Formats: sequence, C-alpha cells, structure tokens
Amino acid sequence: MNKELRDFRLSQNKSMEDISSEMGISKSFYEKVEYGQRTPSYGFIKRFKRQYPHCDTDKIFFSNNYT
Repeated sequence: MNKELRDFRLSQNKSMEDISSEMGISKSFYEKVEYGQRTPSYGFIKRFKRQYPHCDTDKIFFSNNYT
C-alpha cells in the first residue's frame, strides 16, 4: 500500500473515485496504485502533479512507502 498517497487523499477529504475522476484515469487503475498492486507510471505521476501542484510527489511516489 502507498500510505502517503492514501494519507494525501484522505487529507483532501476525497474518495478514490473523486481523485481518479479529477486525474482523468479509471478508478480501478488509481486503486491499484494506492494499494501497491501497480507501480505508478510517469503519466500517472504527471497527471497527479498537474492536478495537485502543491503536493510533494517525491514524498508520495519516490520514498520507501510501500508496505
């Protein structure tokens, strides 16, 4: 699980469906990234950063936060 991504989503008071819709991706793909079943692609990270420019993508996606 990507705890940082989940914590970010919860801090925004958003559901997985909200975030995926805002990013323009499927809920299923978003869930797989958050649950650690898929590694986020460059496109995923780019869309995330475009939608949430204030967040620290290094902390969310590049730290050792998958458990």
